[in-house]
Amino acid sequence: MNWYGIAIGIGSFFIIGVLHPVVIKVEYYFGKKVWPAFLLLGIDYNVVSLAVGHIVISVLLAVLGFSLFWSIGELRQQKERVKKGWFPKNPKKK
Repeated sequence: MNWYGIAIGIGSFFIIGVLHPVVIKVEYYFGKKVWPAFLLLGIDYNVVSLAVGHIVISVLLAVLGFSLFWSIGELRQQKERVKKGWFPKNPKKK
């Protein structure tokens, strides 16, 4: 049996689950101005995924990289969610 698909599915689920609250916290404390960090990390993880020999680790690094790219859009949407009152606004942030 080949368990790679299950391992990749579980890893992808975990990556997406972790990045969701990360986006919320990053927007709360820093705003959307830190999106270049997500871009650079996404590029880095995708480049590293090309060099890794183990297929599962390579795929999970690429999933993490592209999830970081997706998080850039989520940062912008999170700002709109805060404006709508769906999430709390940081009173210390301008």
